[in-house]
Amino acid sequence: MTSQKLVIVMDGDNGVMWIGWIEFDVLLGDVHSLKEKRAVIRPIVAELKRKYEVAAAETDHLDLHRRAGIGASLIAGDSKHVIDVLDAVEQFVSGRPEIELLSARRKLAKSDD
Repeated sequence: MTSQKLVIVMDGDNGVMWIGWIEFDVLLGDVHSLKEKRAVIRPIVAELKRKYEVAAAETDHLDLHRRAGIGASLIAGDSKHVIDVLDAVEQFVSGRPEIELLSARRKLAKSDD
């Protein structure tokens, strides 16, 4: 199991943290087993973590070989940064040729909500 560092950047003016997350429901193409599914999903999740410095994981449809849920989240002191990263993550996932993006849901919250 790999550990992941979480860096929290606080806004100096008001001390608010912004928490953002996005969930994807994806359909996989020519996949016939859970092992093949993991071979497609695992590199996507790893690339999200590496490229965008988000927490990411396969989150849904774990027992279905042609469907997957992927989630990503981050925390920052600036809502614009969170929105920009979530936009980039969504563009990355939607551009992957080996999967079809069925839906994407996102949420943005403040720590003082």
